[in-house]
Amino acid sequence: MGYVTVSAKIPRELKELLDKYGIKPGPVIRRALEEEVKKKILEEIEEEARRLSKKISHIPDEEIARIIREDREAK
Repeated sequence: MGYVTVSAKIPRELKELLDKYGIKPGPVIRRALEEEVKKKILEEIEEEARRLSKKISHIPDEEIARIIREDREAK
């Protein structure tokens, strides 16, 4: 896995507090960015689910159950 560097400007006072408490900004920033990306991915998936739900809302539940059953049996 390759890495890239990102940077952010923070107030000097915050940097001094990070140093005082021995907080490494890299892991904190990485976690925050990962959480933000996960949140956006989930929003995308939810939107796609809503879109697909509208497309299949006219199909009776029994038909959907039959299709799922056939798919499971085919595996």
